[in-house]
Amino acid sequence: MDYSLKFIHLSDLHLLPARQKLHGIDTTARLEAAIECICSNFADAEFCMVTGDLAEAGDVASYQTARRILDRLPHPWHGLMGNHDGRTSNAQIVLPDLPWQANGSLQYALETQAGVFIVLDSSVGGVDSGKLDTQRLDFLSQQLGLSKASGKDVFLFMHHVPFDIGIGWLDAMKLENSADLWQVLKGFENIRHMFFGHIHRPTHGSWHGIPFSTVRATAHQVLLNLENTASKFVDEDPSFAVVMVAKDQVVIHDHAFPIADQKEP
Repeated sequence: MDYSLKFIHLSDLHLLPARQKLHGIDTTARLEAAIECICSNFADAEFCMVTGDLAEAGDVASYQTARRILDRLPHPWHGLMGNHDGRTSNAQIVLPDLPWQANGSLQYALETQAGVFIVLDSSVGGVDSGKLDTQRLDFLSQQLGLSKASGKDVFLFMHHVPFDIGIGWLDAMKLENSADLWQVLKGFENIRHMFFGHIHRPTHGSWHGIPFSTVRATAHQVLLNLENTASKFVDEDPSFAVVMVAKDQVVIHDHAFPIADQKEP
């Protein structure tokens, strides 16, 4: 198969300053291991998409660490904001070269060989759920119109999922105005795939007929419990996704990467 594009989907780094541990995990070491694996095995990817929550507490030191490690990649990386990132403006201070909007949100359109990657900012300061305000929805509508007029496929990226996934406490912090998002998306048949962060699990399916996927965090994972509404994190193997796009298909490989404290099988 002749793939027009290969890229990496990385998410939920949750870095803390001074190598503090989160849920017993050194998230900085996990990110370093992920980048080392990408450099060794997937250096031929075009770029890396990081779908939010770069820092656990939104502090300057953690964003500096994120930049230092992500810049080791042999290809460009592109980011978006998650609920943890959206609580402060420190990401703008450390990452001023990202395409920030005048209102402080981070959303943009990225031209690729496979089509247009539309990146939306679903973060809302001070809360864990997401929301797309009128300005962000207008941006999406404009970009979708331009892509349709030029005959280009669209791949959509945001942190929050706009639907329930069956894990109650996560469903309570999804995108709040999913209906508004669908009102913008419906009628556009060139949307090939939607990519999300936030879930800390590999989930795949479709929403209103549009395929979607999430990916495990490089940090901790969420326990798959479809009955209990209480939050629960587990130390499952972290992973990233290797995405390959062709004219008539999208193939996604969830790849668990080696970590220093991982036991031999």
